Amino acid sequence: MKMETFKRRGFTLIELLVVIAIIALLLAILMPALQRVKKQAKGVVCKNNLKQIGMGANLYALDYDLYIPRSANWSAGNTPWFQLFMPFLSQKPKNDDYRNVEIFRCPSYPDKEQTVCYVVNGWPDTENDRTRFSKVTDCKQPGSTIYLADNEDGWWRTIITNANQRDITRCDIFEPEHLPSSNIEAVSGGRRIARARHRSGCNVMYLDWHAGYVDAEDMTAEMWSF
Repeated sequence: MKMETFKRRGFTLIELLVVIAIIALLLAILMPALQRVKKQAKGVVCKNNLKQIGMGANLYALDYDLYIPRSANWSAGNTPWFQLFMPFLSQKPKNDDYRNVEIFRCPSYPDKEQTVCYVVNGWPDTENDRTRFSKVTDCKQPGSTIYLADNEDGWWRTIITNANQRDITRCDIFEPEHLPSSNIEAVSGGRRIARARHRSGCNVMYLDWHAGYVDAEDMTAEMWSF
């Protein structure tokens, strides 16, 4: 019987280069889509954070005659909202330190040292009267009144690393210059709500404790007023 032998043929250099070029092209096409998916996932985590904080805020209100914290007066030693809500959250902090509570941090915030990634409603009930606590039932439209929103990032925004910092008072919203439509970049009177944290706006939590998204151009002062 005659035996036939066959030579095994390998890839040529040109064929390998073609395959590598095809793979590189596919990666170039897929990368933007993967980046968008990653950003969307972070937005979902952020919104879920706000939902969980809302559940804690609701339990706090039920225990304190429907009152909730708003602006924190550092000079008066008032405890900020994120510390007051800690006993009512599903995630319990270690050593009673709010910095161990992951839901207080938006995964999309650029500076990972920031421990307060949300700003609170401190809108005055009357002119020049910034409220420290308010009763939830005093709000006429809780389903459309914002309580928390994404904190803006920028050179003028303070990085809060602990609850004893005086600048904790700059994490509340009480005037139109703080809204995302503001172009003012200043430590005290500049924009405090994220203009483009998620897509072209920010995530928010309303006073009926549901979370949602608001485009920067659509946010108004009325959405913060009781």
